[in-house]
Amino acid sequence: MTNIRTQEAAAHLGLSKSTLDKLRCFGGGPRFYKLGRAVIYDVADLDAWKAERARTSTWQPANDNGKLRGAA
Repeated sequence: MTNIRTQEAAAHLGLSKSTLDKLRCFGGGPRFYKLGRAVIYDVADLDAWKAERARTSTWQPANDNGKLRGAA
């Protein structure tokens, strides 16, 4: 298990740190661990989260935001 901090996790996914922070706060992001004030991501969890979002065409939904809106 390889653990990395938010900045490295964002770079690993090709996202900004801000985007990863928002996903963590509002939901929909990869699984993370909170150790005191530190936020840690397992690289395997990042890769699994990224793989779940693979698409084969542009008409497929890219995220679960519609589900989140419907639940509110």
